[in-house]
Amino acid sequence: MDFKQLDYFVRVAELGSFTRASAYLAVAQPALSRQIRALEVELHQPLFNRNGRGITLTEAGKRLLAHGRGILQQVDRARQDLEDHRGAASGHVAIGVPPSVSRALTGPLVDAFRERFPKAALTMVEGLSTYVLEWLVLGRVDCAVVYNVNPASTIDLLPVLDEALYLVTARQPGDSGPLVGAPVTLAEVAERELVIPSRPHSIRMLLETALAGAGHKPRVALEIESVPAILDLVERHPLHAVLSLKAIRTRGRELDFSARPIGDHGLTSTLWIATSTQRPRGPLVDQSVALLRELMLALWK
Repeated sequence: MDFKQLDYFVRVAELGSFTRASAYLAVAQPALSRQIRALEVELHQPLFNRNGRGITLTEAGKRLLAHGRGILQQVDRARQDLEDHRGAASGHVAIGVPPSVSRALTGPLVDAFRERFPKAALTMVEGLSTYVLEWLVLGRVDCAVVYNVNPASTIDLLPVLDEALYLVTARQPGDSGPLVGAPVTLAEVAERELVIPSRPHSIRMLLETALAGAGHKPRVALEIESVPAILDLVERHPLHAVLSLKAIRTRGRELDFSARPIGDHGLTSTLWIATSTQRPRGPLVDQSVALLRELMLALWK
């Protein structure tokens, strides 16, 4: 297997057609087909299902696509790292962020990144903490903002801040009180019908662990991943959510809800910046991590 074969395979898989991949790569279609066939022979299994309607990936092809993207991205980064001047912040960096952080962070980060690193390119990828950590290991992203991650030998973790979580309820008509109300016990939270993300979302796991420690479990009415959708459902139905104040304020919905701290000492979620221990970190990644931390501390202050 060589990088050219792998690149050809990834382009065919992503474009879903040998014809489109041939035009994109500026390679004759017979030559492209021979390279893919040689790769299948070397791996002793087909990578595509070929039929009259086109092509689809086999299970082996899906596995190779996941690896291939990461390998090609690592090759590009190695090439950029060797070409960059020492200490120069140029090249490309990919950053993964969870949905609950994305709206508050993406705009300010893009603006600050373009100002500070005018010769560099930025990619933002959104996904749950569990998924962006997998992308970090595979090489799809260079660093990631994650919640409540367990230490592992494959990642370096930089703690950034603790974010308090609240039981969020729709504000009643005529209620003009402050956003944050009196604390609520874990037993009270266990009595409420919740709209909450599914496992393994970090907030879901954190809440279940806290409730289990007090001898309770959550009453999950709906499992929803989207913060805006969760807030809409809480506003329209007798449901409750567990979210940060940042999630409410970022959506411009502060006057529609009330939020109560959870437990005697509060329930908090830790935000970390994760990088891979398995790949070298160039100047751009190091400086991007510093910029990320600086912005998060300012935005969450």
